[in-house]
Amino acid sequence: MKKARIALVIGIFCISIFPILVKLNLTPGVISAFYRMAIASAIILPYALITKKIKIKSKRLLVLAIICGVVFGLDVAVWNVAIQESTATQATLLTNLSPVWVGIGALFFLKDKPTKNFWIGTVIAIGGMVLLVGLKTFVNLDFNLAFCFAILSGMLYAVYMLVSKDVLTELDVVTFMSITLLSSTLSLGIISWAIGEPFSGFSNAGWYVLVIQGVVCQLLAWLLISFATKHMRATRVSVSLLGQAVLASILAWYFLDEAISLQMVIGGFVLLFGIRVTFYTKKIGITLK
Repeated sequence: MKKARIALVIGIFCISIFPILVKLNLTPGVISAFYRMAIASAIILPYALITKKIKIKSKRLLVLAIICGVVFGLDVAVWNVAIQESTATQATLLTNLSPVWVGIGALFFLKDKPTKNFWIGTVIAIGGMVLLVGLKTFVNLDFNLAFCFAILSGMLYAVYMLVSKDVLTELDVVTFMSITLLSSTLSLGIISWAIGEPFSGFSNAGWYVLVIQGVVCQLLAWLLISFATKHMRATRVSVSLLGQAVLASILAWYFLDEAISLQMVIGGFVLLFGIRVTFYTKKIGITLK
């Protein structure tokens, strides 16, 4: 469990730079998601094949892993579009409602049901998220296509977490990642071609950003997060990933000169406290005697 938590923390740090890279807007949203998956695939697949790490136990697991890849690829694509068409803060807030969808899904479909502490911690964490992005942003949400895409991203991510938790109980992480990355790459490639997004012609900076997304934000981050998902509750992992908002804000302040207010600092602490509550094993509440 300790190794899983360390892996989760490092994985969260790796994905925290992703919104910053997307905000640079150097490549279209869907093609950016395609190259993120394709570059990661180009690294892990040769390794998996040469070392004979790919071991598929059944057709059911293969189909579910493929579904995970397609769903995750669509999640990244619609989130990219949501960030580029609205603001990173609005897209991040709406996408990070995913723990709620994960909790509801786990309640109906997983053996490990969400605990009372999970729901308490989730409410606290989302409250912290609202403070972090600003009450004004929350009140003035723009109910447009980007809004719908951000909500859809959170739902797709919840589906991915729930299905991947089931698959990872029987598949090793390298096999799972190899299958999901390949299916993500193929599906996003077809979608990019269908909607006419360019596969080339980017600036050098654009290609550098795509490589960082593929190696750091996808391959390294999700190898670690998948390892954590395999050994931890899916609900805990989903809430913990809200921590990326805190790191993303710090990185935006450092690299993009975005201001950090006292309210954002308080929101960050509240968010992290909510995450901590979900890891608290004893029941929270008052016992009447």
